[in-house]
Amino acid sequence: MAAVLRNARIAGLLAASIRTTLPRASAVAVLQHKETIKQIHTRKWLTNPLVSKYQMQSIRHVSAQRSIEDINNRVMKVLKAYDKINAQKTLFVQPTRAYSDKPPLTIDMIQQRVLLVLRLYDKIAPEKLAMDSHFMNDLGLDSLDQVEIIMAMEDEFGFEIPDADSERLMRPRDIVQYIADKEDVFD
Repeated sequence: MAAVLRNARIAGLLAASIRTTLPRASAVAVLQHKETIKQIHTRKWLTNPLVSKYQMQSIRHVSAQRSIEDINNRVMKVLKAYDKINAQKTLFVQPTRAYSDKPPLTIDMIQQRVLLVLRLYDKIAPEKLAMDSHFMNDLGLDSLDQVEIIMAMEDEFGFEIPDADSERLMRPRDIVQYIADKEDVFD
Protein backbone atom coordinates (compact mmCIF):
# COMPACT_ATOMS: atom_id res chain seq x y z
CA MET A 1 0.00 0.00 0.00
CA ALA A 2 2.90 2.32 0.82
CA ALA A 3 4.41 1.68 -2.61
CA VAL A 4 1.11 2.57 -4.30
CA LEU A 5 0.86 5.81 -2.30
CA ARG A 6 4.50 6.65 -3.05
CA ASN A 7 3.94 6.04 -6.79
CA ALA A 8 0.76 8.15 -6.71
CA ARG A 9 2.65 10.94 -4.95
CA ILE A 10 5.47 10.79 -7.54
CA ALA A 11 2.93 10.83 -10.38
CA GLY A 12 1.22 13.83 -8.80
CA LEU A 13 4.52 15.69 -8.49
CA LEU A 14 5.36 14.87 -12.09
CA ALA A 15 1.97 16.10 -13.29
CA ALA A 16 2.33 19.26 -11.23
CA SER A 17 5.77 19.99 -12.65
CA ILE A 18 4.50 19.42 -16.19
CA ARG A 19 1.54 21.72 -15.57
CA THR A 20 3.78 24.48 -14.26
CA THR A 21 6.64 24.18 -16.74
CA LEU A 22 4.71 23.54 -19.95
CA PRO A 23 3.14 27.01 -20.22
CA ARG A 24 6.46 28.59 -19.30
CA ALA A 25 8.30 26.51 -21.89
CA SER A 26 5.80 27.44 -24.57
CA ALA A 27 6.19 31.07 -23.59
CA VAL A 28 9.96 30.74 -23.98
CA ALA A 29 9.43 29.20 -27.42
CA VAL A 30 7.22 32.12 -28.41
CA LEU A 31 9.81 34.58 -27.13
CA GLN A 32 12.52 32.78 -29.09
CA HIS A 33 10.28 33.01 -32.14
CA LYS A 34 10.01 36.71 -31.39
CA GLU A 35 13.81 36.95 -31.46
CA THR A 36 13.82 35.14 -34.80
CA ILE A 37 11.35 37.67 -36.20
CA LYS A 38 13.50 40.50 -34.86
CA GLN A 39 16.51 39.01 -36.66
CA ILE A 40 14.47 38.79 -39.86
CA HIS A 41 13.50 42.44 -39.54
CA THR A 42 17.15 43.37 -39.15
CA ARG A 43 17.88 41.13 -42.18
CA LYS A 44 20.50 39.02 -40.44
CA TRP A 45 19.09 35.84 -41.95
CA LEU A 46 19.24 37.04 -45.49
CA THR A 47 22.95 36.29 -45.61
CA ASN A 48 22.65 32.89 -43.96
CA PRO A 49 23.15 30.19 -46.63
CA LEU A 50 21.43 27.49 -44.49
CA VAL A 51 18.02 29.20 -44.70
CA SER A 52 16.14 28.05 -47.75
CA LYS A 53 13.97 30.23 -49.90
CA TYR A 54 10.81 28.43 -48.68
CA GLN A 55 11.78 28.98 -45.03
CA MET A 56 12.35 32.66 -45.70
CA GLN A 57 8.92 32.98 -47.31
CA SER A 58 7.18 31.28 -44.40
CA ILE A 59 9.12 33.34 -41.87
CA ARG A 60 8.25 36.56 -43.69
CA HIS A 61 4.61 35.46 -43.79
CA VAL A 62 4.55 34.88 -40.02
CA SER A 63 6.39 38.08 -39.30
CA ALA A 64 3.99 40.02 -41.49
CA GLN A 65 1.03 38.66 -39.52
CA ARG A 66 2.31 39.45 -36.03
CA SER A 67 4.37 42.25 -34.68
CA ILE A 68 6.72 41.92 -31.71
CA GLU A 69 4.40 43.89 -29.46
CA ASP A 70 1.48 41.66 -30.46
CA ILE A 71 3.45 38.57 -29.49
CA ASN A 72 4.49 40.17 -26.20
CA ASN A 73 0.89 41.02 -25.38
CA ARG A 74 -0.36 37.55 -26.20
CA VAL A 75 2.36 35.83 -24.15
CA MET A 76 1.75 38.08 -21.16
CA LYS A 77 -2.01 37.50 -21.41
CA VAL A 78 -1.54 33.71 -21.37
CA LEU A 79 0.89 33.87 -18.46
CA LYS A 80 -1.39 36.13 -16.42
CA ALA A 81 -4.36 33.86 -17.04
CA TYR A 82 -2.30 30.82 -16.12
CA ASP A 83 -1.01 32.43 -12.92
CA LYS A 84 -4.55 33.48 -11.99
CA ILE A 85 -5.85 29.93 -12.45
CA ASN A 86 -2.84 28.47 -10.66
CA ALA A 87 -3.30 30.81 -7.70
CA GLN A 88 -6.96 29.86 -7.33
CA LYS A 89 -6.52 26.12 -7.66
CA THR A 90 -3.68 24.16 -6.10
CA LEU A 91 -2.29 21.66 -8.56
CA PHE A 92 -0.94 19.16 -6.03
CA VAL A 93 -2.11 19.13 -2.47
CA GLN A 94 0.21 17.62 0.09
CA PRO A 95 -1.47 14.59 1.62
CA THR A 96 -2.63 15.21 5.14
CA ARG A 97 -3.26 12.65 7.80
CA ALA A 98 -6.88 12.15 8.62
CA TYR A 99 -7.52 10.50 11.92
CA SER A 100 -10.77 8.66 12.13
CA ASP A 101 -12.49 6.28 14.44
CA LYS A 102 -14.83 3.40 14.02
CA PRO A 103 -18.53 4.20 13.88
CA PRO A 104 -20.12 4.13 17.32
CA LEU A 105 -21.30 0.67 18.26
CA THR A 106 -24.33 -0.38 20.28
CA ILE A 107 -25.21 -3.80 21.62
CA ASP A 108 -28.06 -3.99 19.12
CA MET A 109 -25.76 -3.14 16.18
CA ILE A 110 -23.18 -5.72 17.30
CA GLN A 111 -25.93 -8.31 17.61
CA GLN A 112 -27.25 -7.58 14.11
CA ARG A 113 -23.77 -7.78 12.58
CA VAL A 114 -22.96 -11.05 14.34
CA LEU A 115 -26.23 -12.60 13.22
CA LEU A 116 -25.67 -11.38 9.66
CA VAL A 117 -22.23 -12.99 9.51
CA LEU A 118 -23.67 -16.22 10.90
CA ARG A 119 -26.58 -16.21 8.44
CA LEU A 120 -24.15 -15.81 5.56
CA TYR A 121 -22.12 -18.82 6.72
CA ASP A 122 -23.01 -21.75 4.45
CA LYS A 123 -23.21 -24.49 7.06
CA ILE A 124 -25.71 -22.71 9.32
CA ALA A 125 -29.42 -22.96 8.58
CA PRO A 126 -30.82 -19.43 9.13
CA GLU A 127 -34.10 -20.75 10.53
CA LYS A 128 -32.25 -22.62 13.33
CA LEU A 129 -30.13 -19.62 14.26
CA ALA A 130 -30.95 -17.81 17.51
CA MET A 131 -28.90 -15.81 19.99
CA ASP A 132 -28.71 -18.79 22.39
CA SER A 133 -28.02 -21.48 19.75
CA HIS A 134 -24.97 -23.58 20.59
CA PHE A 135 -22.71 -23.98 17.56
CA MET A 136 -22.03 -27.70 18.10
CA ASN A 137 -25.12 -28.96 19.93
CA ASP A 138 -27.89 -26.97 18.22
CA LEU A 139 -26.44 -26.08 14.82
CA GLY A 140 -24.35 -29.23 14.20
CA LEU A 141 -21.03 -27.50 13.55
CA ASP A 142 -17.62 -28.94 14.36
CA SER A 143 -14.53 -27.28 15.85
CA LEU A 144 -13.18 -26.27 12.43
CA ASP A 145 -16.45 -24.49 11.63
CA GLN A 146 -16.26 -22.70 14.97
CA VAL A 147 -12.72 -21.49 14.10
CA GLU A 148 -13.98 -20.23 10.71
CA ILE A 149 -16.81 -18.37 12.44
CA ILE A 150 -14.36 -16.70 14.82
CA MET A 151 -12.16 -15.71 11.85
CA ALA A 152 -15.20 -14.23 10.12
CA MET A 153 -15.97 -12.21 13.28
CA GLU A 154 -12.38 -10.97 13.36
CA ASP A 155 -12.74 -9.79 9.77
CA GLU A 156 -16.10 -8.16 10.47
CA PHE A 157 -15.05 -6.23 13.57
CA GLY A 158 -11.41 -5.58 12.69
CA PHE A 159 -9.52 -7.07 15.62
CA GLU A 160 -7.98 -10.42 16.48
CA ILE A 161 -9.57 -12.76 18.98
CA PRO A 162 -6.96 -14.83 20.84
CA ASP A 163 -7.25 -18.63 20.69
CA ALA A 164 -7.80 -18.90 24.45
CA ASP A 165 -10.83 -16.59 24.17
CA SER A 166 -12.18 -18.13 20.97
CA GLU A 167 -12.48 -21.58 22.59
CA ARG A 168 -15.16 -20.34 24.99
CA LEU A 169 -17.21 -18.44 22.35
CA MET A 170 -19.73 -21.16 21.57
CA ARG A 171 -22.96 -19.13 21.12
CA PRO A 172 -23.81 -15.93 19.21
CA ARG A 173 -24.65 -14.29 22.57
CA ASP A 174 -21.12 -15.08 23.82
CA ILE A 175 -19.60 -13.48 20.72
CA VAL A 176 -21.78 -10.37 21.11
CA GLN A 177 -20.81 -10.03 24.77
CA TYR A 178 -17.10 -10.55 24.01
CA ILE A 179 -17.11 -7.89 21.25
CA ALA A 180 -19.06 -5.46 23.44
CA ASP A 181 -16.52 -5.93 26.24
CA LYS A 182 -13.60 -5.56 23.84
CA GLU A 183 -15.03 -2.38 22.27
CA ASP A 184 -16.23 -0.91 25.61
CA VAL A 185 -19.89 -0.94 24.63
CA PHE A 186 -22.37 -0.90 27.50
CA ASP A 187 -26.17 -1.01 27.66
